[in-house]
Amino acid sequence: MAWSTAFTQMFGVRYPVALAPMGGSAGGALAAAVSNAGGLGLLGGGNGHPTWLEPELEILAGSTDKPWGVGLLSWAVEPATVERVLQSEPAAVMLSFGTRAELTEPVRRRGTTLILQVTSLDEAREAVDLGADLIVAQGTEAGGHGARDGRSTLPFVPAVVDLVAPIPVLAAGGIADGRGLAAALVLGAAGALIGTRFQATQEAQVDPAIKKAIVDGRGGETERSSVLDIVSGSRWPRKYTGRTLPHPFLDRWRGREDELAEGPEAQQAKQAYRDGVARGDLLPRPAWAGESADLISDLPPAADLVASLVGEAERALASFR
Repeated sequence: MAWSTAFTQMFGVRYPVALAPMGGSAGGALAAAVSNAGGLGLLGGGNGHPTWLEPELEILAGSTDKPWGVGLLSWAVEPATVERVLQSEPAAVMLSFGTRAELTEPVRRRGTTLILQVTSLDEAREAVDLGADLIVAQGTEAGGHGARDGRSTLPFVPAVVDLVAPIPVLAAGGIADGRGLAAALVLGAAGALIGTRFQATQEAQVDPAIKKAIVDGRGGETERSSVLDIVSGSRWPRKYTGRTLPHPFLDRWRGREDELAEGPEAQQAKQAYRDGVARGDLLPRPAWAGESADLISDLPPAADLVASLVGEAERALASFR
C-alpha cells in the first residue's frame, strides 16, 4: 500500500507515523531509527538543557539522512533555545504546553515546519493564530503530561480536524498499534504521534526497569496526577498532570498535592523519594505510560515497530473495503 497523507507529503516520508518527543526517552538513537524506518523521528528536547541536547542532536544528525525534528516544552524554554535548535537544521520544531509567539516566530522566520501540540479547542484556535503548519491533537489517554481536564482522543481529534482545516492534524493519545493508526486516519488525521509504545523499544533512553513496567503494566492502572512531579522536584505547571503507572507515592499522596508541595511534611516526603530512588526501592523516574499499555507486550527495535504499525494499519483498513 502506498501511503499518501498531508503529513507524508509535508515531510516526504513513507509512513504517517511520528515519534512523540518524550523528554528523557526519545533520544537521538530512537529518533533516527524512526526516521530511517520511514516515519518522522522527533527528539525529546524537553527544557533544552545543552548537556543533554547537544550530544543527542549530534547523534541524531549523524545517524540519518531522513527528515527529523525536535520537540521542546514551551513553558520551560526561551527563544534562545529555539534558535539553537534551529541551527541544527531540523525539518520541524514541535512546541507543546504553553506555546507563545516569541517561541514560534523564530521557527516561522527560518521556514522550518512548525508543529504545535494542543489539548483543547481553545489551544487549537491559538495554534492556528500562531501559524502552525501541523497540529497535534493530544487526547487525555496519552502517557506523560497533558491537560488536567483533557478530552478523549476519539471525539477530540475530529473536532480539531474540523476546526483547524486545512491545517493537517496528527492524532495522539492511546495509540499503540496499527489499529490505532488506522483509526486516527479514519478520524480525519493525517497520521499519528505515538509515545508510550516507542518507550518500549530497544533504542528508547529508558531504564530497563521502566521498560519492563510498561510491558507488564495495564492501561486501567494508569492515572493522571501532579504528585510525582511535586515530589521529584519537577517544575511542571500544575495545570499539566502526568499519566503514569502505579507508584507508592501516588497511593500515599493522592488528593494531597497542595500539602505535598507546601505542607509540613513536604521536605521529608521529597527526601524520602530521593532516598528511595537512590536505594533502588523506587524506579529512577516515573513510569510515564498511557492507557495503551495493555497493547504493549515486547521490546522490539524501533524500525520493526514502525513496520508492524504500518502493516497492521494496512490490514485494518483493507478489511473494510
